[in-house]
Parts: sequence; structure tokens; C-alpha cells
Amino acid sequence: MNQTLTILGLESSCDDTAAAVVRVGPEGAAVLSSVVHGQTALHEDFGGVVPEIAARAHAEKLDSSVAAALREAGVGFDDLDAVAVTAGPGLIGGVLSGVMCAKGIAAGTGLPLIGVNHLAGHALTPRLTDGAAFPYLMLLVSGGHCQFLIVRGPEDFSRLGGTIDDAPGEAFDKVARLLGLPQPGGPAVEQEAAKGDANRFNLPRPLLDRPGCDMSFSGLKTAVLRARDALVAQKGGLTHKDRADLCAGFQTAVVDVLAEKTRRAMALYRDENPPEPLIAVAGGVAANGAIRGALETVSSRHDAAFLAPPLRLCTDNAAMIAYAGAELFALGRRDGMDLAARPRWPLDQNSPAMLGSGKKGAKA
Repeated sequence: MNQTLTILGLESSCDDTAAAVVRVGPEGAAVLSSVVHGQTALHEDFGGVVPEIAARAHAEKLDSSVAAALREAGVGFDDLDAVAVTAGPGLIGGVLSGVMCAKGIAAGTGLPLIGVNHLAGHALTPRLTDGAAFPYLMLLVSGGHCQFLIVRGPEDFSRLGGTIDDAPGEAFDKVARLLGLPQPGGPAVEQEAAKGDANRFNLPRPLLDRPGCDMSFSGLKTAVLRARDALVAQKGGLTHKDRADLCAGFQTAVVDVLAEKTRRAMALYRDENPPEPLIAVAGGVAANGAIRGALETVSSRHDAAFLAPPLRLCTDNAAMIAYAGAELFALGRRDGMDLAARPRWPLDQNSPAMLGSGKKGAKA
């Protein structure tokens, strides 16, 4: 990037209210501040995110998050070049809260407004953290999304495959609820899996018998449910060992699917003869050690570099939104006050919608 830009970013697509200031210039990018307010305590009694509660919490926290981010960065509105905001996809109430806050800032300060696709924020994070060169292969794996993307530019994404039902993070959360583990389910299941026998239960590896890079995790979750019910019927309940073994079996099945699908995606990516082959992973599930280790092995066997940004930038945050906004700003993108909040917003506009995307179209 030939110019130096200082961008305020806002993120409120799910259950994290975030604001950040990022400075991008010829020598790279720097995160000047990153403020994230989680909502775990608000939703824990419900076993998952409640959209209405999340939207109200965003509306209450966005202004103070922006003030904290500016204060931490040591800048004011006069020092900014633009305000970037997640405009979708996500829970519509939360996305709308962020978009309206960003519009208010733009109207009050005269700053340009840039609407950012939440998934593009994740997909461009390797450039924020490590200056990754285009094109690279991205596995975006989180609570709501799972897809393989070839990232060729700030607005140039090709989807090689994705989940046709539950994303891995969603499956982890559901399995945790089935087994009486706390939310968020990913860390809880991983902790239990470390104590279990992954070979005890014969759990499926969905879609490995079919070509391509699409994935499915709903049937795997159902298999865990049936195994649990069989144990309860037999014993009257679950032992600690039963629970640990189920977690280990489930996690290993997810790892096997992701590893094999990554091998297939890598083969397609290598057909483009990238000068610096790289596979990157982002999203909250990227924190899982077993998944990360399997992906590192795949990348090594394909003579490609592997990159997993720091966890604080893998999960939902506003620094990635600010950085994506800077890339779009440099390309000349500006949005008006008619910027809409979008519950669905596919990155790859040319690929057909994933199965199960609903009447309103593909979510991502």
C-alpha cells in the first residue's frame, strides 16, 4: 500500500462487540488498539447466542467500545481516514447496530464509510498479521462458517467448498450441550478429548466418500447423540470416561474430515502455481490444537507455508474489519448512508449457493 491510512473498525455480527484502530502503510500494518466485549455470561443460561439479547448488548456497548479504542490508540476522529464496519453476514440485529453506529460516526465527522464483509475480514487477516502475498488458500473455520477460499485480492475470492449444514464450531457447541459441557463448546470438548480414547466409538467421517471439498457435520453430531443415548439406556447415565471418549472420537472425526478436505483444496490451489504457496486458517475453531496440528501436517506435505494468526485475531474482532476497510479504501471503495445490513453475503458471488442456505439465499 503506497499511502498510510488510519482506520476505525467496528464489528458486531454475532456475540462480540468490538472496535479497533489499525494503521496501514508501505511498511505494513499495525493494530493500534483492539477492544472486544464478549457476551458469554449473557447467553450461557440459554445454551447458545440469543439474537435479541446480543443486539441489545451491542447497542449498549458500541459507543463505549469506540471511545476505548480511540483512547487506547491515542487518536481522535480527526486522525482517522475512514470508518469501516461489518455490514454482514451475521445476526441482523447485531449487524444493524454496528452499521447504524458507523453511519452516525460518518455523518458526525465527515469520515468516509466502508461496509466490510465479515468473512473478508477473516480471509484478509493473514495480510494484516504477516503481509501474506496473494494468492493464498484460506480455511475459514468458525462457529457459523466453514469454507475453503482462494484469496486473490481484497475483493477476489473463489470458494472451493464449504459446509452444507453445521459449521464445525456449531457442531462443537451442540456436542458440548449434548454431553453437559459448558459453552462455548469448542474449548470444553477439546479439554475433555485430551483425556479420552478416540477409537472407542465408530463415528462417521461425512462426505469423505464423495469428491470435492464440501463438508457436513450435522450427521456426525447426530451420531454422537445416538451413542450418548445408547450409553444412557444401558447404564442409566454417562461416566466421566464415556464423556471423554465421546469428545475424543468426535474431535478426531472433525480433524480427519478437515485434513482430507484441506488436501483436496490444496491440490486445486496448487494448480494455480502460486509463487509462494501458503495455507492460512482463521476463525475461532482455529484455536483447536488438534485441528491446527493436522493442517500444519497437510501444508508441510504439500511444500506450503502454514499460517495461523494469533487467537485474538482469529476470533471475531474489529482489527480485521479495519484492515479490510483499509484495503478497500485504497481501491477507491466508499459507501453512502444507504449502506444496508445484510444477514447473508457470500464472498464468492459466482459460485452456486451452498445447500441449505434458505429462501433468502446463501449466507456465505
